[in-house]
Amino acid sequence: MRHAETITFGGSALDRAGEIRGNPEALAQLRADPAARAIVFWRGKPLIAPERPAGLVRLAMDHPALQEAAAAPILLGREDGAARFAVDISGWQPADLDQSQLGAFLDPSEQRHPLLGDDMAFAELRRVMTWLDPRDAELAASGKAILGWHETHRHCARCGAATDLAQGGWQRVCPDCGGAHFPRTDPVVIMLITHGNSVLMGRSPGWPEGMYSLLAGFVEPGETVEAAVRREVFEEAGVQVGAVSYLSSQPWPFPASLMLGCAGEALSRDLTIDPVEIEDALWVTREEMMDVFAGSHPRLLPARRGAIAHFLLENWLADTLT
Repeated sequence: MRHAETITFGGSALDRAGEIRGNPEALAQLRADPAARAIVFWRGKPLIAPERPAGLVRLAMDHPALQEAAAAPILLGREDGAARFAVDISGWQPADLDQSQLGAFLDPSEQRHPLLGDDMAFAELRRVMTWLDPRDAELAASGKAILGWHETHRHCARCGAATDLAQGGWQRVCPDCGGAHFPRTDPVVIMLITHGNSVLMGRSPGWPEGMYSLLAGFVEPGETVEAAVRREVFEEAGVQVGAVSYLSSQPWPFPASLMLGCAGEALSRDLTIDPVEIEDALWVTREEMMDVFAGSHPRLLPARRGAIAHFLLENWLADTLT
């Protein structure tokens, strides 16, 4: 695909400094460097300067706000020769917190820490991902994903004992059985399924009214990407798929997926929807999709900007998939 790596979270050639993760002395030196900076998160939300052009905030490692951190910083990499660490201060409790908005499909709330300026706020990454440049987006996605993994993998999957952080935050080690555990990434296929001039779209229960997207599903153990595309489309919509090709990928840290964008050729237009899998599916012509993207379609809303579905559909409309 011509523009595969221009996708949101598509990467910025960040130096991830993997060669020093196992060196405690080198890690300590990086943390002590006055040029080192913290990328700060609160309940998965990165700290940003939201005024456009928005940017990811980088705090000095000795900033008083970081005293709220309950765990050691996690090395994300080096930027201009200096280290960047992910720091989680989810233990901080905002005075005016509205719990009802947290975790919603679209969380519009922003939280401001009293030790930080009014020009800084914690914001839901899905809402602001297209505001960030490629470097900020890569740091934010990497930090959110690795912190989310630590939050849900504090105990050994082999014996149940509490595990210890290792390798600069990219491993957890069990002191009881010696088991080593590494960050989890789940492969997910997302499919641009076409038949003639139309593309297959579907919607899940609970989505905003009018929102449709490309079909998607997790790759199962022992399954190829191509087989997963065919299985998922048939399970969800009853459509048989012939030729399958790879287009682009996108890290999706909500919580820990790698989206594998593929194109597939449908062998028919007949739909048999599985209501357990999806709520609805339909074929949308190229002309209709142009209206959707223009915001003038009477029924459908465009896929979320920044998500791989929007990216693939945009390139399909522009005829830049190959």
